[in-house]
Amino acid sequence: MNLNCWKSFNITKDLGSNRIYILSLMLGVLSFIFLYLPFAMIHQNHQVQDHGMLPVAIALFLLPTIHKLMHMIPLVLLHKRIRVRWKLKKGFLPTFSYRTFSSLSKRTSIIMALAPTLLLTIPGLITSYVFPGYYAYIILFTSVNIGLSFTDFICVRQFVRAPKQCIIENVKDGYDILIDKYKQ
Repeated sequence: MNLNCWKSFNITKDLGSNRIYILSLMLGVLSFIFLYLPFAMIHQNHQVQDHGMLPVAIALFLLPTIHKLMHMIPLVLLHKRIRVRWKLKKGFLPTFSYRTFSSLSKRTSIIMALAPTLLLTIPGLITSYVFPGYYAYIILFTSVNIGLSFTDFICVRQFVRAPKQCIIENVKDGYDILIDKYKQ
């Protein structure tokens, strides 16, 4: 197969890390406002359970790791080989990165990018309706996850615009969208 690079993109290089952080924060705050208000009206007769700040802080600390693990679930289910590297950020924050050994189809890449939204946000909304005593906390976690998904949404936008029969490679600095030179 003779492949040509249709497009390469690196979200951090294209937008800048400060802009990504600001837009992610704005998306998270706006999603909290737009989600909290209707759920507060639905659950106005229920008392919110309070267990202190420590469980909330631990859950918020673990949420980025859980978000990243959700990206890996479709890859594992599709039997794609991935390499996971664990490291300590700033000496004490455990973090990891992952890369696939093989190229991914357009469909698999879209599913992988949307996995945290599908596996955390939608169940979070359902759970906040089912458990009225904890809806405020669940909406908070769901909103933070939506904010973390900002870069995922940008990736999905790039993947959707790509040609139908493309192959997507996860390179060190971003993604390469490849097409077969003879199937254009």
